[in-house]
Amino acid sequence: MLGVPGLFKITAADFLVRTAYQMGKTPLLPIFAASLGANATFLGLIVSVSTLTGMLLKPIFGLLSDRWGRWIWLLAGTLLFTGIPFLYPWVTTPEELLVLRLVHGLATAIYGPVTVAWVIEQGQKNGSSNGNCAERLGWFGMARSGGYLLGPTIAAALLTVFEPATVFTVIGLISSFALLPVLLLNKTDPPKKSKVSLRRQTTAAFRAGIKTPELWLAGSLECIVYLGIYATKTFLPLYALETGISILWVGLFFSAQELIHLIARPFGGRLSDRLGYLPIAASGMLLASISLGLLPLANTPSFLLLLALGFGFSQALIFPSTLALFAQKMDDRHTGTGAGMIGALKNSAKIAGPILGGLLIHWHNYSWMFWSMATLLTVWSVWLLLSAFSNKSLTHQKEYGAAISVHP
Repeated sequence: MLGVPGLFKITAADFLVRTAYQMGKTPLLPIFAASLGANATFLGLIVSVSTLTGMLLKPIFGLLSDRWGRWIWLLAGTLLFTGIPFLYPWVTTPEELLVLRLVHGLATAIYGPVTVAWVIEQGQKNGSSNGNCAERLGWFGMARSGGYLLGPTIAAALLTVFEPATVFTVIGLISSFALLPVLLLNKTDPPKKSKVSLRRQTTAAFRAGIKTPELWLAGSLECIVYLGIYATKTFLPLYALETGISILWVGLFFSAQELIHLIARPFGGRLSDRLGYLPIAASGMLLASISLGLLPLANTPSFLLLLALGFGFSQALIFPSTLALFAQKMDDRHTGTGAGMIGALKNSAKIAGPILGGLLIHWHNYSWMFWSMATLLTVWSVWLLLSAFSNKSLTHQKEYGAAISVHP
């Protein structure tokens, strides 16, 4: 069993706050910042600062949820998602907006590791995690994909009617609906009061994470994939303008890949539960590398949309597999800390992807950037496949593939 009622509640809450949060990022935030007089450089800082907050603080909030329980932090994160948008209408300068975005980033820094740890932990309590961990994470991951898909569209539609400050108020109202599923979550088993000091628990948690190879493997996989994703998000529109592709098709590219990612996530999770996490993750990375590598050759809208389908499906194979791989091996006393460490690696790639992509374009051109990212994904996918079918892997059936015999 997947533990559907609890999983549905946490997914519903995540979907509501993520959709609202994405409404506040694109295209609303740049327009609002520009109306306050922010220049291009400061605008970039405003947009990226919440990601930086998540990179630095996700492991900390994951650790605190390990110590004090998930529910209280889910409630705190939901209250931040709900309350902070109502402060945007009071902002009058770019500097004030930067500070508010920094505080708003605390909500995502809490929600990221705590929700993932909750899904993993509840699966273990229900006795389903061993057989359905990736599938549970796949269903849960639909919430974030749905937010990416719907948030910008809803915000753009509202901007045709309301002023930016008013749209932020709507964002707060939408986020407030997430309080209902959070309050309905099962919180009958609070954690026992820890006899270990916070300092000792912090040391033990980070030591456990550092000594868990699967955590670093999962984190590095997500990091590399997000390098390619965010470099593509940043520079594909500019590449399209340079090559004469309509910007409309670029928008459809991102919408199509996110839609396929959303729909296929549970399937990708179930497939990795059946066939092994590493082979499926490696297959997804190989598909992503092919899609990225062919982007410079996409001179027709139909070809571009075909690559979008491949890119979206590749993510549906990768992300449930990587998180489930980590969940199987991380000490369950430190699940939140581990999820936070992976989230920090992912956020670092969100920041580094556009920077690395920009450097590659500066040194060569757009095509070279896409091919370089594709090569990086290809190298990692080949290495994963070799690892999955090595002799050492034969003793790790779940991670490396159920189809591999564990008997000599």
